Amino acid sequence: MAKLPKVPKPDMARVAKLSETVPMTRHIPSAITLAGLCAGATAIPLALYGHWQAAVAAIVLAAFLDTMDGWIARLIGAGSEFGAQLDSLVDLVSFGIAPSVVVYLWTLSQTGGAGWVMTLIYAICCAIRLARFNVESIDIDAPPAKHFTGMPITIAACLILLPMQFTFQFSDPALRDPMVTAAVIAIVSIMMVSRVPTFSLKRLHIPPNRRMALAVLAVPVLASAVIYPWATLSTGLIVYFSTIPVSVIQFANEARKRRISLRDDDEIDFTA
Repeated sequence: MAKLPKVPKPDMARVAKLSETVPMTRHIPSAITLAGLCAGATAIPLALYGHWQAAVAAIVLAAFLDTMDGWIARLIGAGSEFGAQLDSLVDLVSFGIAPSVVVYLWTLSQTGGAGWVMTLIYAICCAIRLARFNVESIDIDAPPAKHFTGMPITIAACLILLPMQFTFQFSDPALRDPMVTAAVIAIVSIMMVSRVPTFSLKRLHIPPNRRMALAVLAVPVLASAVIYPWATLSTGLIVYFSTIPVSVIQFANEARKRRISLRDDDEIDFTA
C-alpha cells in the first residue's frame, strides 16, 4: 500500500507575523458586508412566515449596510480585492435572490410557473449587472464613477418591493396583483442590464455653500423616515427613478464635451 505524502506543517511564526501586520480595522468593512448578508438572507424566512414588513425592512437594512461598507473602506483606506469580491457575492444574495424570493412568496406564486420565471429573470439580470460592474471596476483604488451603467442592484431590489411598500400604506387589492409586480420586475430588470447612465450617489458633490441648507433639510426627512418609513422610502425611490432622464442628459453633455476637447487637442498644430 502506497504511503500518503506528508503534509507540511504550517509555519505558525509566519502566520502570527502576518496577523500582526494586518490591523483589525481593515476587517471592519468586510464585517459590515457580512452583516448585510445576514440581513438580506433573513428576509426569506421572514417572508415564509408572512412577516412582510419585517422582510422588506431586512432588505432595506442590507442596502444601508452595503452603502456603509464601501464608504468606511474608502474612509480608512481598507479597500481590497477580497472585499470587492465578497461585496459582489453578498449583493447577489441580498439584492438578487432574497428580494425576488420575497416577491414570489408575496404574490407571484399565485401565477405558478410564470411567476417563478419572472423571479429567475430578475436574479439572472442581477448576476449580469454585478459581473459587468466587476469588470468595469477592476481598479479598486480608483475613485467611484459619477454615473453607473444601468440601475444599481440595491436600488433595483428596493424598487421591485415598491408594490409591497404601497400595500403597507394603502389597502387597494390591485397593488397585490401579480401582473403589477411582474411589470415592475420586467422594467427594473431591463434597466439593470441596460447601458442607461444613472446617478451614483457615491460621487454626489455638494457645494460648501449649500451644505448647511442640506443639513437643515435632512432633519425633516429623517423625522419623516422615523414616523412614516414606508412613505418616505417609496417617495425616495420614485424621486430617484425620475432622475434617470436627467442623468442621461447630463451624461450625454459630458460625453459631447469630452469629444470636443479631444478634437481640439487633435487640431493643435505642434509644428508652429
